[in-house]
Amino acid sequence: MSLVLTEDQLMFRDAAKRFAAERAPVAQLRKLRDDNDAAGFSREVWKEMADMGWAGVLVPEEHGGAGFGYVGAGLVAEEIGRNLSATPLLSTAVLGVTALLRGGSAAQKEAFLPAIAGGDLVVALASDEKNRHAPHSIATRATGGSGKFKLSGRKVHVLDGHVADRLIVTARTSGDVESRDGITLFLVDTKASGVNVTRTPTVDSHNAAAVELRDVAVSDSDVIGTVDKGAVVLDAVLDAGRAVLAAELLGVAEESFERTLGYLREREQFGAKIGTFQSLQHRAAHLFCEIELVRSVVLRTLQALDAQEPTASNLVCLAKGKASDVARIATNEAVQMHGGIGMTDEFDIGFFMKRARAAGETFGDYYYHADRFAQLAGY
Repeated sequence: MSLVLTEDQLMFRDAAKRFAAERAPVAQLRKLRDDNDAAGFSREVWKEMADMGWAGVLVPEEHGGAGFGYVGAGLVAEEIGRNLSATPLLSTAVLGVTALLRGGSAAQKEAFLPAIAGGDLVVALASDEKNRHAPHSIATRATGGSGKFKLSGRKVHVLDGHVADRLIVTARTSGDVESRDGITLFLVDTKASGVNVTRTPTVDSHNAAAVELRDVAVSDSDVIGTVDKGAVVLDAVLDAGRAVLAAELLGVAEESFERTLGYLREREQFGAKIGTFQSLQHRAAHLFCEIELVRSVVLRTLQALDAQEPTASNLVCLAKGKASDVARIATNEAVQMHGGIGMTDEFDIGFFMKRARAAGETFGDYYYHADRFAQLAGY
């Protein structure tokens, strides 16, 4: 498979690059943070993004989307990473849409996919229950029978949960707390009785939520996939999120690196540009090579997801783990090479470091994916 973008993909990327830089730059994230904006993103800009096909990048054309696949979603995410654009793209256009495509009924797809593609519906995945990612460790229970259930439990780190119209909730319909079997996914209206959502701002000036569920009534029509067999859909949803996050982390690393190179070319010390110092040149060259490796594995992973290759999960582990590690290194180097100014809030590099840390931990860090890769390989 060729690691080269098609002409259409190049055009899509270039349009995304221009739009993100003009309408959703780092300055906008800073303002949202300083204003303590209730949503944490601009709904007006999100609507414009929807008009450009971002919200419906994974949604098939018959449901009003662009149908541009995971490679398209990754191209958008890379530019989001470069600009630290605040959007519900990951939570809604990637996680929410993947869940509906993989396990949604015809009625669910018809009801929700066009609304997502149009930028009118925000969806959030409510799955994690621990501080560290453990996707199959679920204590939230769905009790009942005969097509009617009641959900009770608590979810944490629900991305964009504070503004979501619908939650995709993982609950245990059978089995013990750590079992992969017995998991079921439910669509839940955030306005339903028994749902309590608390906003939890994160260190990177993005937003998540804690969700309390107390005897929330749901039925068979709210199930995504099959009762007790939801882990198959959940794994696909998380892999999609991890791959697109890897693309965003690539963007974070690229922009941090380019800003640092610019500074090395301008800053003078001892009568010379610091970019002429051999030790800094070596560090920059090493980082360039690492970023190019991430670029290759991210594109290959997104292609594998589009093709639904059997070993796509292995590549997802490689991409997310490597991207998390390289983004950490890139932002560390950026702060160090900028010196004292790199430590100040007035300078944007700190925003990139914080985003690299938060995104690197989301849905599994480097160590989580190194372990998962080994398990998938049979070790």
